[in-house]
Amino acid sequence: MDHHSLREGLLRLAANHRWTWKFSARSLLDSLPGSAPGRHPFEVASQMSQSELEEYASNGDHVSALSAELADLEAIVRDAPAPRIAYCSPEFGITARLPQYSGGLGVLAGDHLKAASDAKLPLVGVGLFYREGFFRQFIEDGGQAERYVVQDPALIGARDTGQVVTVPMPGREVSAKIWVLEVGRVHLVLLDTDVEGNGAEDRAITDRLYGGDRRHRLEQEMVLGVGGSRALEALGMEISVFHLNEGHAGFLTLDLMDRVMNGGSLAEAIESVRSSLVFTTHTPVPAGIDRFHADLITPYLALWAERWGTDLAQVWELGADPEHADSFNMAALALRLCRQANGVSQLHGEVSRNLFSGVGMGDSITHVTNGVHARTWVSEEGQSVFDEVAGTSWDSGDVDAWQRIAQLDGERIKAIKDANVAHLADLVGAATGHKLRPDSLVIGFARRFAPYKRAALLFEQEDALTDLLDDQDRPVHFLYAGKAHPMDEPGKELISKIVDFAERRGAGGGFTFIPGYDMDIARALVAGCDIWLNTPIRPREASGTSGQKAALNGGLNCSILDGWWAEMFESDNGWAIPETDDAETRDQAEARATLSLLEEIALLYHQRPEEFIARIRSSWRTLGPRVTAARMLRDYEETVYLT
Repeated sequence: MDHHSLREGLLRLAANHRWTWKFSARSLLDSLPGSAPGRHPFEVASQMSQSELEEYASNGDHVSALSAELADLEAIVRDAPAPRIAYCSPEFGITARLPQYSGGLGVLAGDHLKAASDAKLPLVGVGLFYREGFFRQFIEDGGQAERYVVQDPALIGARDTGQVVTVPMPGREVSAKIWVLEVGRVHLVLLDTDVEGNGAEDRAITDRLYGGDRRHRLEQEMVLGVGGSRALEALGMEISVFHLNEGHAGFLTLDLMDRVMNGGSLAEAIESVRSSLVFTTHTPVPAGIDRFHADLITPYLALWAERWGTDLAQVWELGADPEHADSFNMAALALRLCRQANGVSQLHGEVSRNLFSGVGMGDSITHVTNGVHARTWVSEEGQSVFDEVAGTSWDSGDVDAWQRIAQLDGERIKAIKDANVAHLADLVGAATGHKLRPDSLVIGFARRFAPYKRAALLFEQEDALTDLLDDQDRPVHFLYAGKAHPMDEPGKELISKIVDFAERRGAGGGFTFIPGYDMDIARALVAGCDIWLNTPIRPREASGTSGQKAALNGGLNCSILDGWWAEMFESDNGWAIPETDDAETRDQAEARATLSLLEEIALLYHQRPEEFIARIRSSWRTLGPRVTAARMLRDYEETVYLT
């Protein structure tokens, strides 16, 4: 392989993000000179010097490994079906090296694409390319601070399609360039307004994920929806199902109706497009719904009313908020136009039917419980053992495979956990200077710091928490991580409170906050923690997926019965935190209950380890087949996409 072919081969491997869940490909790319955490391998390969290429080419093992990986990749790509389903989302979490996600919604979307690739589902993703992505977190003066890093699509393997679409805005047309990222067999179409011909403000529409004011958010969603619809058409994709992952892409419906109006009525256009639209809601509370005030959105809707020769009031009614007469509700828009809608857990389906009762499909909302992409989230050590004892079908949710995994002997389970904890300990030490005692029960809490998730719940009983931490006979170590939105002051206050407590405890105090939360840190945490703690106010956790990732790695869940845990908890596969219905005493009571339960768990872990291992086996047996994104995709295919 000559040097030119070598570089081209490395670029080809790095451009397809299958390496994010194929360890051998990631290991090869991470071995390149210049590779570093957070640096995309496409950038690394593109900037290798001639001498570095020569040295790399001189290693026959490297060249052979690259040839094998490329052959495997090409076989996968050759097998890709033409897309028929468009999965539209404002964010996609593919890898920490592409900070185009903020949290659970985006990571779920990334897992959705990866599972679709594995299953050969004819799906394409549609999103925005944010030049500055989502912020990188660091701790300054005891609290969260943010830093944005500009990304060049040419250095992340994005393919320039050479095509541009336009999106109508009041008084102007905004142009959006179409980029395509490869995710295994699946393509991810991304729109970018930072192009010549747009004014400075329009070039900044796709600057940051969830940045800016309400107008900025509205125009991002116009580009995502209308621009996304037009991009798929420009690329010649014949889409039969448009899946709206939350309401952010809801304006896609306007462009679909525009294609079929032809002088007909709005009602006829709605019925014409309804069969192609499905909607997933992720919010269990009214405050989580995307709304735009009439003063802001009316000029945007007026463009379509004028285009169709339709009264503005008719267009407004498509998204009229049932509770707020002056607001346009994106969830209501989707529910009035889609043929099917679902929540993301059984409990969330019930909550959503109550929340959206009387609004379009609101009374008929079903549920598809979220799942996680197993080979993205299970550690390399775990995957190696699972493949050996259960074959390679365990990641698809195969029941028999998980039965075999659940029969692993205690020594092999301990070996997996020890390897995962060692990696986690290295990360904690490098990021914070704190040390994990090798005999500690490691308890993890990592997620978006929204107030309802109650990251600081245990501080309601700080004396009891301190007593638990000071028990040297049964040592525990809490690891916390997570971000708050830059504008979420209550969430940032929670982080400050936790950071302060961790600093007061000191490096050996058994309590650590890990800054810079991203998918890499999340992967280490869900693999290395013994207990995964979740303390939301029920029923405000629509689903949650971090506990599913922990379960696949042999971590045990200790959680309020909310989201996915409410339907999958069994008496011996984890622990349910007792709840109280009294809102005034809830935090105090549930903090006491949580700490009391954690004391029992610490006792079990340290004094009856065989029983603790038995719970891991039970967790694998009962949860392994149910929490994978492969199972989730089958549910979508059978109950949503093909109905």
